[in-house]
Amino acid sequence: MFSKEYFDDSARANEPKVLQEIHSIRLAIHNETQGMTTEEKRAYFHEGTIAFFARRGLTPNYAKITAKVK
Repeated sequence: MFSKEYFDDSARANEPKVLQEIHSIRLAIHNETQGMTTEEKRAYFHEGTIAFFARRGLTPNYAKITAKVK
């Protein structure tokens, strides 16, 4: 998941490892969602949230919004 090009960038060589990983994850998510519509991005993050809770045996406790914004 981590971008080798990101870690090889000499400008980021002095960043703490945790910060490098956070930036790399952010860039990976950006690449995965690039070109998606707002609705596609919403669905992408919603599915990720549901999967996150399911892996931990939990159920998210929030209202499901079904209205579409024009």
